[in-house]
Amino acid sequence: MEQLTNKEEEVMQALWTLEKAFVKEIVVQLQGENHYNTVSTIVRNLEEKGYVSYIAYGKTHQYYPLVSKEAYTKTFMNLAMKRYFDNNYKSMVSFFAKDEKISAKELREILDIIENQK
Repeated sequence: MEQLTNKEEEVMQALWTLEKAFVKEIVVQLQGENHYNTVSTIVRNLEEKGYVSYIAYGKTHQYYPLVSKEAYTKTFMNLAMKRYFDNNYKSMVSFFAKDEKISAKELREILDIIENQK
């Protein structure tokens, strides 16, 4: 799976939320200074990369994701784990704890999730 640019990820986030959308709907979902032509180009790039497909309605296309948010997240979180934390989840959690990005309460909730999966 090819990694996406930040703008491509933004468009995918919009498509994951909308599930199916025309370019004009994606532009609205992005809520920014995104021009129709720019978003249209990004969507076509995503199609070439195999992330989206479309249903044609004459000259208009309604796009939908081929790659789920979960599959994309899993692939690139695993890559980040390898690159930045040497595949060590303890190092990753410690990093966020030291940087005060995760609280003790949240860590206890994570422990509960882990223990309840057994």
